[in-house]
Amino acid sequence: MYSITIIGAGSIGNHIANAARARGWSVTLSDRDPEALRRSRESIYPSRYGSWDEAITLRPTHEVLAQPADVVFVGTPPDTHIAVALAVLDGARPRALVLEKPLCGPDLAGCEALRARARGNGTFVGVGYNHTLGRNTLLAERLLAEGRLGQPRTLSARIREHWAGIFRAHPWLSGPADSYLGYLRRGGGSIGEHSHGINIWQHFARLAGAGRVLEVSCSLDVVRDGGVEYDRLCLIGLKTEGGLLGEVIQDVVTSPAEKCVRLQGSEGYLEWRLNVQPNVDSVAVGSGDQAATPTLLPKTRADDFIAEIDHLAAVLEGRAADSPISLERGLETMLVIAAALKSHEQGRRVTIDWSRGCRPEALR
Repeated sequence: MYSITIIGAGSIGNHIANAARARGWSVTLSDRDPEALRRSRESIYPSRYGSWDEAITLRPTHEVLAQPADVVFVGTPPDTHIAVALAVLDGARPRALVLEKPLCGPDLAGCEALRARARGNGTFVGVGYNHTLGRNTLLAERLLAEGRLGQPRTLSARIREHWAGIFRAHPWLSGPADSYLGYLRRGGGSIGEHSHGINIWQHFARLAGAGRVLEVSCSLDVVRDGGVEYDRLCLIGLKTEGGLLGEVIQDVVTSPAEKCVRLQGSEGYLEWRLNVQPNVDSVAVGSGDQAATPTLLPKTRADDFIAEIDHLAAVLEGRAADSPISLERGLETMLVIAAALKSHEQGRRVTIDWSRGCRPEALR
């Protein structure tokens, strides 16, 4: 049985706690706010999972930063992730450390320090882009490996979902101004909160052999009202090192949600979808004008996080050498986020120089 310490007792922290308990792990759930711990025990966890799990230990955050654990999960606001991660790497020194997405704010502050510290400690560090671990993603990978699509022609990804669902999951928040969500420079807005879209685009581009993102063009629909500043819609054009062109659309206004990827090849196409029906994901492969019959994959919301816990077990056991949620993949997504914001602000295409690391000077 493995042990996990979770820092941040919000919605994501409770999801991870439940998933870890489903696999029999020892769980410590922590937060700096005693009210957040009370809310987890009396409201969030029992309302989702039927009852509180007495096997979960509740602790204030300052008591767990040096507590030994196999895995530490950081579910605090994005602009605090790196400072918390560095404290954990210096204190608890876990075998694996996972930060919820996005990795940080778009200023990229601390990214290289985190990379260096993780290498020095020998700790696996990951970022919680768990859509890369889902059953439909694994099936899509197998289908792509068969080579039925031919040469990749274009790639599109959409994570479009009204964020009312986020606030239903966090009823103590009255709106975006009450958290990082309303501040794109803290990691909020659609460009940060829904950056699963950028990340899954990069994942499929990698699977298609198209390489990393080289050029970024972006336009944001930014809301400035009462002190908040967030993008409710971002439109991103991407070009990879291998010349693959495509787009990512993310927003916090679309209802019902649309979460999909389409990879078009010279001989066929692949469509990947989340929640194509309630609690059902899908994958379809087709060619020409022939409509493909999708493979339907039932799941629950908890399954997304159980897959993440199972993957971490594989990491700890040496069975996941090339992890799709690795820090390196998370840093690649952060560079695209930062490049997209720069493109929007300067009204031009931005090129990423990968030789300069995850720093602002990598954006030209």
